[in-house]
Amino acid sequence: MALTLSERAANHVSGFLARRGKGLGVRLGVKTSGCSGMAYKLEFVDQESPDDLVFESFGVKIYTDAKSLPYLDGTELDYSKEGLNEGFKFNNPNVKNECGCGESFGV
Repeated sequence: MALTLSERAANHVSGFLARRGKGLGVRLGVKTSGCSGMAYKLEFVDQESPDDLVFESFGVKIYTDAKSLPYLDGTELDYSKEGLNEGFKFNNPNVKNECGCGESFGV
């Protein structure tokens, strides 16, 4: 089981953490939400929890919890900038369907 960052995402997170002046990495999780059942949670981690599962890509740590990992296993977090739009993209091989707005997914 693993979570990864693309090199672009790792560079973006590293730069943001440096500008922020603190942080250990990013936390990726899921929550029940939306019309398809689940939504991603993404936040910066300032303090590690004893229950955290930790992965690393390109020198950046990715934290998750045991409940989220089965839904996220194999996911790569990418970062893209296209014109005026920029943001993270979740490449999750477990997704079976997504809502039309892209905010939630089902497995």
